[in-house]
Amino acid sequence: MLRLNQLQANRGARRKTKRLGRGHASGTGQQAGRGHKGQGSRAGGGVYIGHEGGQKPLYKRTPKLRGFRPNNKLVYAVVNAANLEKGAKDGVVNLASLQGAGLVRKTASLLKVLGNGEVKAALTVRAHAFSAVAKDKIEKSGGQAEILSLLAEKAQA
Repeated sequence: MLRLNQLQANRGARRKTKRLGRGHASGTGQQAGRGHKGQGSRAGGGVYIGHEGGQKPLYKRTPKLRGFRPNNKLVYAVVNAANLEKGAKDGVVNLASLQGAGLVRKTASLLKVLGNGEVKAALTVRAHAFSAVAKDKIEKSGGQAEILSLLAEKAQA
């Protein structure tokens, strides 16, 4: 039976530390594996990561990210027409009902309906934006597509 005092590391798992600068006979005396003079032989010396000698470094040769990111960009939570019936409550689909059904994240504040899939039931869909195909499919099934104001949402936030 193996006991705690008999535990050993696997063979080759622990290497002996190389003792540097301890005489010629040790094999790592004199320069201690650092070579001769120069930046790399000094304490704390060495070139920075990405140094390429005289060549233009890669980080300077690659194109940089240009432009800017607008801080007033509208980010919509997107729902396809096929999923509208899953998020319907009493024939009405809005952001709150879709969040309750788990189709849209709770952090979403704007809703856009896209036209992928079919709408079978007559639903009143309230969203901030509709694709042309989605609006057409909702109205053909006997429902209504109501566009909510973006300004009212911003005033509440």
